[in-house]
Amino acid sequence: MQTIDLVVIAVYLLGSAWLGLRLSGRQRDVKDYFIGSRQLPWWAVCLSVVATETSALTVISIPGVAYLGNVTFLQVAVGYLIGRVVVAFVLLPRYYRGEMTTAYAYLGIRFGRGMQGTASVAFLFTRLLADGVRLFAAAIPVKIILDSYGIDLSYFAIIALLGVVTILYTLVGGIRAVVWVDVLQMAVYAVGGVAALAVIAGGLDVNFLAVAADAGKTQFLDFTSNPVSAPYATVTAVLGGALLSTASHGADQIIVQRLLGCRSLRDAQKAVIGSAVVVFFQFALFLTVGLALYAYYGGASVEDMGLANSDELFPTFIVEGLPVGLSGLLLAGILAAAMSTLSSSLSALSSSTMADLYQRFSRRTLTDARGLRLGRLFTLGWGLVFIGAAAMFTGTDNPVVELGLSVASLTYGGLLGAFFLGLWVRGARQPDAVISFAVAVATMLWLFLFQPGLVGFTWYTAIGTTIVLGLGYLLSLRHRGAAPRPEEAPGEPFGAGTGEGSGAATGGAPRAEGRTTPADEGERP
Repeated sequence: MQTIDLVVIAVYLLGSAWLGLRLSGRQRDVKDYFIGSRQLPWWAVCLSVVATETSALTVISIPGVAYLGNVTFLQVAVGYLIGRVVVAFVLLPRYYRGEMTTAYAYLGIRFGRGMQGTASVAFLFTRLLADGVRLFAAAIPVKIILDSYGIDLSYFAIIALLGVVTILYTLVGGIRAVVWVDVLQMAVYAVGGVAALAVIAGGLDVNFLAVAADAGKTQFLDFTSNPVSAPYATVTAVLGGALLSTASHGADQIIVQRLLGCRSLRDAQKAVIGSAVVVFFQFALFLTVGLALYAYYGGASVEDMGLANSDELFPTFIVEGLPVGLSGLLLAGILAAAMSTLSSSLSALSSSTMADLYQRFSRRTLTDARGLRLGRLFTLGWGLVFIGAAAMFTGTDNPVVELGLSVASLTYGGLLGAFFLGLWVRGARQPDAVISFAVAVATMLWLFLFQPGLVGFTWYTAIGTTIVLGLGYLLSLRHRGAAPRPEEAPGEPFGAGTGEGSGAATGGAPRAEGRTTPADEGERP
């Protein structure tokens, strides 16, 4: 690393923050702040979704997955496409029938305030831990850079610095700033990945793909491994990836918030399906980087190279093997991508806290100005909490991308199951949903904490979804023959029904019960 690399990093971080603020526009109310008044172009939302869900984890961890194993991880991306098609044609049409700012408004309409609050709290908890892992992942290459200069700075200090910078531009710019910074960051680290692959391949006297093939690392499908315990056995990876993607893109506010910012339902569908295609090629790119690194380092183990784990492999090459300036640009892209993911989480957490918890339970009508101030206050509070959560992760024996996906999957199954329970089980009521959801989450926590090797993390979402649907259905049999309460009626338009909190959630006026408008169907007037 040379001084010019540090200059590139500093200039790029400042420039990306400036660009986000410059393109964010003026924030007038919470609808502007949280969903950009539904005026975001679909292609920007598509790239923002990709940057948010992969970010720094993809760049630094996935090359290590291929280096230590093979490219069977790519099967998960095939499942992602299947899952997002389900989101596009099953869940998104329902979201666009009302002016919602969170994914959990449906659960409030279908079951009641208790289930909406339960789902929101589960989302807050999961997102805090999962993106705490992501923020920790961004600190890994920073520490390697500083160590190369003889500067001994703790992970906590690095995390705090990244967190403070991210909080500042998210606090002011809202979702528009987040989306446009995401677009920039994704372009930068994708270009950086291609450049790194070109440098590695150009410095080798052999074909790295041939070397990888001889070592059995180009295997894409896996029909021989135990599908229960092996996370990348074909049936496990595809099915698990499909359910994980359905939950993460249909029941996780961090993604749904972006999709609700599109101009129409059709735009949102294009954004979510297009993101699966982009993710597939992005995974393929960084897995190929891992294969090239395997040939570059002669297949040496991470221990022989003096590294703590495989997550340090690619950052080490960036620092030591890339030309001056290019290494600084790629590291800047890693940091900024992680910051954009954090900013996405801050926006999603604050919007869910405000719409699903504060307004839903306080039943207060807020002015535009007060609502905007409160939204920013929630953003600041969650940012400080994030710094503390990320500091808990000081190391992991597994690639950090797997840790992040495992943590996120703890509640994904329960959330997805709750949505399907509301859609498919007519007799299910709020106690049924809450009890089955709690059992599902408790089961996943037990597996994660006390039986980590019993099943692969790609099964977590499937197990949670099955528990909620199965137990919820059995509990609903108690109400057989009883008429559902108004707020529990299936098929009720989002934002209609009881009308409770309908307008407050977006800063608009409450709408008449059961009435829809052209905007409800995803059309622009």
